[in-house]
Order: sequence, then C-alpha cells, then structure tokens
Amino acid sequence: MRAMLLDEPGKPLRVDNVEMPQPGRDQVLIQVHACGVCRTDLHLRDGEVEAGHLPLILGHQIVGTTGDGRRVGVPWLGWADGECEFCDRGLENLCPNARFTGRDTDGGYAEYAVADERFVLDLPEGMDDMEVAPLLCGGLIGYRALRLAGDGHRLGLYGFGAAAHIICQVAVHEGRRVFAFTRPDDDDAQLLALKLGAEWAGDALALGPEPLDAAIIFAPAGELVPAALRASAPGGVVVCAGIHMSDIPSFPYELLWRERVLRSVANLTRGDAHDFLKLAPQIPVRTTVQEFALEDAEAALDCLRAGKIEGAAVLRVQPR
Repeated sequence: MRAMLLDEPGKPLRVDNVEMPQPGRDQVLIQVHACGVCRTDLHLRDGEVEAGHLPLILGHQIVGTTGDGRRVGVPWLGWADGECEFCDRGLENLCPNARFTGRDTDGGYAEYAVADERFVLDLPEGMDDMEVAPLLCGGLIGYRALRLAGDGHRLGLYGFGAAAHIICQVAVHEGRRVFAFTRPDDDDAQLLALKLGAEWAGDALALGPEPLDAAIIFAPAGELVPAALRASAPGGVVVCAGIHMSDIPSFPYELLWRERVLRSVANLTRGDAHDFLKLAPQIPVRTTVQEFALEDAEAALDCLRAGKIEGAAVLRVQPR
C-alpha cells in the first residue's frame, strides 16, 4: 500500500510502498478515505513531540470503511489499558499506558490502517469523508477544552484554525458570545471567525472589547498565556488545549490573582467523542476544508506551519 513515512524528525515525509497492516486481536482493518492534518502531526514531524517508533505513519483523524462496509473514524486515543487509576475514574485520556494513533501506532497517512475496534467511532451521517475528518481531533479536543472551560458566557478563542473554527460553532449554538484572537495580520482567519458567529476578531496579544469569562488557547504559543489571563475577568478560566506549547514567559501574579484559573487539556475520552459526534449534526457543525492528495502530506504540513490553512487541512486518499 502507499504510505507517507516519517523516517526521522525534522526530515520531510516520503512516499513509499509498504506492507499492508494485518489486524491483530480486537483490531479492525480500515481502508482510509480521508485523514485530517493536525498540528500534533506537525509537532511529531518537527521533533517537538517524540515519535513512538520510526519510520512512522502519521495521522489520527482517519475516516474509512471496514471490511463489512461500516464507515468509522479513528481518533488520537487509540487504546487505554482500562485498569489503571485514571481509567477507573473515567479519565482514560490520562492512562499512563495509553497508545495514540499516528504516534505509538501507525496512522492514516496511508491507504490502510488498523485500529482497536473498541476505540473506533461511528460517524454522523450528512457529512462526507473530507468534512467529517476534522471533527476527529480539532472537534474532539476542542469540545473537551470547551467543557473544561466552564459555562462562561464570554468566550475567547486564541488561534482560529481547525479546532477553533469548529468550537466557535458549538459555543454560538450554546448561546455564548465568542471573541476570536488571531495574529493581527491574519485577515482570513478573522473573516472566517466572524462568518461563523464570532462577534469580534482581532489581535491575540491585545485586550478584547470586553473581559472574558473563559478562554481556550489553541495556538502553541506560550506568550498567549499571559495575554489570555490579562484579557480575562476575575474568576475566568484559561485552558491550554494543545499537546505542545512554546515556553510560557514569566508574568506577574496579579494576572492570575482574583481566582483566575489556568489549566491544560490532555487527549480525549471515548465519552467526549460520543457526546460531541452526537451533538455536531444537531448544530449542525460545518467544516472549512483545504484538500491535499496523500502524496502532498508534506506540503500540507508546510502550509500548516506557515499559517496558510483556512479551517482544516485534510488528505484525500484515492483508491488505486
């Protein structure tokens, strides 16, 4: 089968013909139709997140079909042991033995993939393969971050890419007021935010028009943490939603004082996935997608690194 391989962090992905994976116990073989391109893939490619093995096939927003014709999605969380203290508490996302798709197991930048059948997801009807792929990471992680941010009415979204453009729609559906914070010159992202229901879009390092009750930081830029705290009202919650972030600069305690809360979000649970994938078609969530061929995965990552993707990038895997 064709696959895009990461041989070494920092080096471009290369296309190759490799052996088709064989499903083991509790696993299912999936013919890949589409796979979203996530910033976590970029962190793995650039060496900012350690790969579980090399060569590695990236990709954890897999949409495909099983041998019996069932359309399924494969997200980042690919397996958890079900026995540790975190799994016992319903926090399988924190399982110390968890395996993640496209990091510990080969992912969806290929014609076929295998996945644990207990962790694959049924997908909502009414969205095609390319449209639904971004829900499997940007949507799921964003949804968990939104829940951890609390019920604040004035919500700030820092970075307006794949995750934020989905969660903006969820928040507006819930009756929240959304404020989008982007690079000051990112006119396309700001226009997309306004189109999707945000009432304001502007410079991420400046204050918004009103103090925020909650903020979610999707961009992996540490300097946004003090900026978001500064923009938050007393009692506000700031959630860092990425797997990697540049160093957070020191900031005065005054920014955190008055019961502001700063926290991270890690991975997702199957419960998050089931809840969000049930909600998404009710809104309905509509994704903005930039399509790339499988062989152009490296170009897609380059565009993501340069901030040139509006919405989400998705690989279309054409059958041969």
